[in-house]
Amino acid sequence: MTWDLASLLPYIAVGFLAQIVDGALGMAFGVIASTMMVSLLGVVPARASATVHLVEMFTTAASGISHVLHRNVDWRLFARLVIPGVVGGVCGAYLLTISGDRARPFVMAYLSLIGVYLLFRSFGLPPERKEPRVIAPLGLIGGFLDAAGGGGWGPVVTSNLLIQGTEPRRTIGTVNTAEFFLTTVISITFLITIGVEAFSRATIGVLIGGVLAAPLGALLVKRVKARLLLGLVGAVLTLTSLFSLYKALA
Repeated sequence: MTWDLASLLPYIAVGFLAQIVDGALGMAFGVIASTMMVSLLGVVPARASATVHLVEMFTTAASGISHVLHRNVDWRLFARLVIPGVVGGVCGAYLLTISGDRARPFVMAYLSLIGVYLLFRSFGLPPERKEPRVIAPLGLIGGFLDAAGGGGWGPVVTSNLLIQGTEPRRTIGTVNTAEFFLTTVISITFLITIGVEAFSRATIGVLIGGVLAAPLGALLVKRVKARLLLGLVGAVLTLTSLFSLYKALA
């Protein structure tokens, strides 16, 4: 395996772009990184998901600690999300590793739907605040799709909770904190089912790119409207995923 800078640059670019968008929106690192690796760089879905989740172990750990220190975590909501999320994540990771390339069309279809969903999210959310009713099933589905698609916990879980009327600050803090446990368990599952070869050149490159972009995400969120950026992300995800789905089914 070649470890020179030229071979790492495409993966560094993926991590850099994904982290900039994630820093500005608070979500979509996994969806963007997975889509670009699978659609543009030819990484198989299982390895793309393994790479994303290992990198997110570092980013979500820092984010979770920060949210806890700033009292942004609703621990009751956290407890109802994290266990179903972990169960769903393990099931999604296992299914992806035994399905191989047969999972590719389903993964691309899922990512296309996420792109469309983000487009709709760019038009805003209802202002009313109320207690969410659907939590555990949402965590289970969000964890499963996050592992099977290489990302989606934030867009799926956070957005659906906000649509149900939860308070944004504590919702984002709670979901981000729970994500650390989700990504850790998913990474361990990939390590057991695929082995250490699941984490290779792509992992190193995406991790470097993400670390380099981390300071820029906070700056970008001050200068670009999140709603506009969210719409652009949704458009890019939808187009690239639909193209990849067409190629997979052709």
